[in-house]
Amino acid sequence: MTDLEDKLSRVLAEAAHRAPETPAGLAATVRTRHRRRRARTAALCAAAAVIVVVGGAGVAVNVLGASATPNPAAGVNGEPAVDRIPPRIEKVWPQAVHKIPARLPDGRAYFPQLLLDERTLLVMTGAQDGKRQFLWSYDLDTGRPRQIAEIPPTKGSAIFADGVAAGGGNIVWWASYKEPGGPRVARIWTVPAAGGRPRQVTDVLLTNVMKQGHINGLAVTGSDVVFNYEKGGVYRVPLSGGTPQPVKGAERHYVLQWPWVGVHRGKAVFRELINVETGERRDAVVKADEEVRCGVERCAGVAVRYKTVKVERPRDRSGKEIKCGARRCPDTVQIQTILRRFVRDRDGSHERQLPNGFQMGDDAGLERFFKVTLTGPGNQPVLTLYDADTGTSADLGIRPDVKGAMAVPDGGLDRLITYPIKNEMYVLDLAAIR
Repeated sequence: MTDLEDKLSRVLAEAAHRAPETPAGLAATVRTRHRRRRARTAALCAAAAVIVVVGGAGVAVNVLGASATPNPAAGVNGEPAVDRIPPRIEKVWPQAVHKIPARLPDGRAYFPQLLLDERTLLVMTGAQDGKRQFLWSYDLDTGRPRQIAEIPPTKGSAIFADGVAAGGGNIVWWASYKEPGGPRVARIWTVPAAGGRPRQVTDVLLTNVMKQGHINGLAVTGSDVVFNYEKGGVYRVPLSGGTPQPVKGAERHYVLQWPWVGVHRGKAVFRELINVETGERRDAVVKADEEVRCGVERCAGVAVRYKTVKVERPRDRSGKEIKCGARRCPDTVQIQTILRRFVRDRDGSHERQLPNGFQMGDDAGLERFFKVTLTGPGNQPVLTLYDADTGTSADLGIRPDVKGAMAVPDGGLDRLITYPIKNEMYVLDLAAIR
């Protein structure tokens, strides 16, 4: 064992001793979900587990929470080096930024869902306070909201309206219900974007939620609604109503961006895609040492090397072994060496390096814009947006709160990113950046 590995063994044993046993619902403790548009909350100071990252000659031991790779560079007195923080996003890409009040004129809080067009934001009210839920269109130019519809309340509802999608002048969403004497279902609803009375499309049976999950990937395509189960399997049903039917050739797939569906294989997410309308296939080039998440055109990820290191179990002063929670402490840990971070086309061409702190596993907006965490003054994390096409970065202005938690907006592959700062809602339209 080298000196580095010996030191690492002792550090890990001590860290494992201090860290509490990871709870079964850990993901729920570090991620909070807003309807459709999600904000991941990273509990930056919580010692829930230990992650080891080795980059170059440095070693970083970080508690689970911050989703970005710690900056391995060493600063003065062993403190992390301070990164150069780019200008605020309204200075870098002013054409993409809309700053609007974080509440409607009547004082109601709202949750952005999607852009209906370049100037119209679809928002939802009542999503987290247990009150009546409404859909609104919000004019980004005038600041005027317009009520589209009330989301029908249903007795036995277990989940608020979720998975909001739009297309062809229609809006769709789903909610989970279990009425007395009946099975649990995911009920899909629709309403015209111009406004009107919501209409039930269909009930999707959730006979085994633990095995199949709920539904996901909701989209409107022509006169149909498509979706997939969280554990795979794509279905479609007419907007006019009917029984969901499996999409041929996509029985174990997930909707990426309709009509493209794909599978998750190990550490290569959406490596294989198929266009279920044309039959075209797109298989991404992925090397054996790479972990990637792919879109329709590009893949982003890391090349890694793993090494198993034996660790010394912690003992008390009498020499008795100390358990890690209810279990024995591990004999070994894996060291992950990140060789490179990259984005490239699915065919393996046009590979470019990504910054150290990019959010691995996160969808990049328009397969181009990546969220990257930098280290600011006082070792404070600073969330930025990085344009892989131009190499330009912008500070999103998001900082940890007084408890050390930071909400990371999760925009998906589409054009919209939203997040609140104090009394303002930032609405970013990535499609406006040329």
